[in-house]
Amino acid sequence: MSIADKKQHNRIAILEALRDAGETVGSEQIAASLLNRGVDLSERTVRLYLKRFDAEGFTVNVPKHGRSLTAQGLRELDVSTALTRVGYMSARIDRMTYRMTFDLATRSGSVVVNMSLVRPEDLRSRLDSFLQVFEKGFAMGTLVGLLHPGEALEDLVVPEGFLGLCTVCSVTLNGVLLKHGVPVRSLFSGLLELKDGQPRRFAEIIAYEGTSIDPLEMFIRGGLTDYLGAIRNGNGRIGAGFREIPAESHGRVVALAETLGRIGLGAFLEIGLPGRSVLNIPVREGCCGVVVIGGLNPMAVFEESGIRVQSRALSGTLDFVEMFPFQELPMRIAGK
Repeated sequence: MSIADKKQHNRIAILEALRDAGETVGSEQIAASLLNRGVDLSERTVRLYLKRFDAEGFTVNVPKHGRSLTAQGLRELDVSTALTRVGYMSARIDRMTYRMTFDLATRSGSVVVNMSLVRPEDLRSRLDSFLQVFEKGFAMGTLVGLLHPGEALEDLVVPEGFLGLCTVCSVTLNGVLLKHGVPVRSLFSGLLELKDGQPRRFAEIIAYEGTSIDPLEMFIRGGLTDYLGAIRNGNGRIGAGFREIPAESHGRVVALAETLGRIGLGAFLEIGLPGRSVLNIPVREGCCGVVVIGGLNPMAVFEESGIRVQSRALSGTLDFVEMFPFQELPMRIAGK
């Protein structure tokens, strides 16, 4: 590591220590915190960095108490760590692919899911539109999961006054294909334009290697989707991902797609021929392009209706037996 890189590493570590402290702390506390992170800096060195931060407006000095991070300091930390997070989504996709245990033959094991926190009254108000996303085939399969207040999916606990609505994540398809000997290369997620219910072209694209946030989350929050149009007349914009598979696996993937569709995990929109572009997206030699439906798609109808919903893609894994057909959701939320 060069001297410049080491200094930048130290700057980020100190800013992170200040942020995580959540209160005014002195150089001694910061140095101890850094040591726990594997960064060995003396109190004197920490003080020198802190003086520079004061001058740059990243910290404020509170006499006899130490330093606290300013809003400008938080922004600096966010910018400074942006590059270290590049590729985070791609790496998380790979990890979740390996973690899921679903076995297609036995219909058992865990699948990767997204979870959204929604108030029961908001869910009921847009339930018809939510269900239509599934009915029209614009969702990842036909299964959902439901968690109640106090229940958790890994580190995400459903708070009082909310329901945890789980949708199958398209990364589940990666896991199924891998378990059948088909490696999958996840390239990007984008907004797919529909015309009369048929995919026409990708209007927006974000590569997984270049982002730390799930692209579909960003599209939904940014108001760029049009699922209401898609379910109304087949003209809209929905989320979809693009994968590449080995050309030799084409027949096997087509067969697996049919089986997955029968058990509620169907999400393949297009499975291209070897070396042929798919929806004008070029494909590498020796590969087939695959377009899959985004798992968070049904949640977009809430955002498009002005209802803010907290969604997290790739939230964790859920046992397949805990998923149920979307048609049962009205009965489930009614407690019957």
